[in-house]
Amino acid sequence: MNLYDVVYEALMECDPDAKCVAATRALEDFRGGLLAAVASSAPAQPIALPGLPQKLALVSPLEVRHRGLGTPEGRAALIHALVHIEFNAINLALDAVYRFRDMPAAFYDDWLKVAAEEAYHFTLLRDHLRGLGYEYGDFTAHNGLWDMANKTAHDPLVRMALVPRLLEARGLDVTPGIRNKLVSAGDQAVAPILDIILRDEVGHVGIGNRWFGALCAQQGLQPATTFAALLKTYEASPPRPPINREARIAAGFEEDELAWIEGRT
Repeated sequence: MNLYDVVYEALMECDPDAKCVAATRALEDFRGGLLAAVASSAPAQPIALPGLPQKLALVSPLEVRHRGLGTPEGRAALIHALVHIEFNAINLALDAVYRFRDMPAAFYDDWLKVAAEEAYHFTLLRDHLRGLGYEYGDFTAHNGLWDMANKTAHDPLVRMALVPRLLEARGLDVTPGIRNKLVSAGDQAVAPILDIILRDEVGHVGIGNRWFGALCAQQGLQPATTFAALLKTYEASPPRPPINREARIAAGFEEDELAWIEGRT
């Protein structure tokens, strides 16, 4: 079977459970030799939006209503935002496989693995949200992550820089604080879920770091200066302190880059 066709179907699947199953199966089939990257495949097509639940209303980031954690609804709204991030992360990983052709098999294996793990994270958080009496789509959400996917659809080096190394690495910084706030607000059950997610996300950011470094080396570029230049070119907000230094080091960030981030105010 054609890897790109199968991944595209998973990417455009609207039903969350079906998407999670498709992402997990794609990894299994690729590793089992049932999927192949066919060189004669039609070029990747632009995707304005991947498959999303019909119930989900997307709004501008400024229109997403922020609720305090002092109420059950407020805590559910934050969990819903995390659910949406993980759903977007499935799509982003699948899109990396679908979009970037002529990459080594290890690239596809890495991002199919990420997609399968993001599907697991999504399921954990969505089931927790259901336990609070809500469903994915009960709150509004924004589409900032997919907007960045479209901006970086032309170049895997740019995608690795501005999605895993920038946006997903921010998750390493903020997840411990979110965990502690939810636990302090009375949601003890979410703690082990966020611990699993943080552990796995270190690996995901590490995959992005590794491929960014490989692509920079292939083109004779210096990673740290290239990353800084891409932030300016794409008008992306650079990472700022406080950072999760331990997690970023585990994900492959170099000491000089961490010092650069920590020196920003």
